[in-house]
Amino acid sequence: MTTASTPSSDGGDRTMRPGAKRYEGADITVSYESRICLHQAECLRGLPTVFDVEHRPWIDVGAAFAAAIADVIERCPSGALQYHMSSERDEEPQQPTQLRRDSNGILHIRGDLQIDTPAGVRHETRVMLCGCAQSGNKPFCDHSGPCGRAA
Repeated sequence: MTTASTPSSDGGDRTMRPGAKRYEGADITVSYESRICLHQAECLRGLPTVFDVEHRPWIDVGAAFAAAIADVIERCPSGALQYHMSSERDEEPQQPTQLRRDSNGILHIRGDLQIDTPAGVRHETRVMLCGCAQSGNKPFCDHSGPCGRAA
């Protein structure tokens, strides 16, 4: 594991962020940012041999083909999981951009995104933003306000 970053073609950094952990394999590098993860468990259901919270490290990029890992990471609605392929381009933003507000008020957005945060602009492809403005991790939802609570 390292802390180096891999910039995206637009100058943003989609694979490594402050506080993110990096898991490197021969064909894919996965990063995980726990502070924006809302524990939807898409990764655990999608590839339990790669994503296993009972083991350390909990992400084993050698346990499946890189393309399969990338497919599962793209299901992560919060964007806490990101990937960079060694031989291919990174995740392509969804076109057109899609925005959905769930029954709790969380905003789910997919596309070519620039998110203003207290730390500066972040370039994203998938995010879950706070819809009630009570998050302690604005603009990301952290389940601390009514939009993060079950209906």
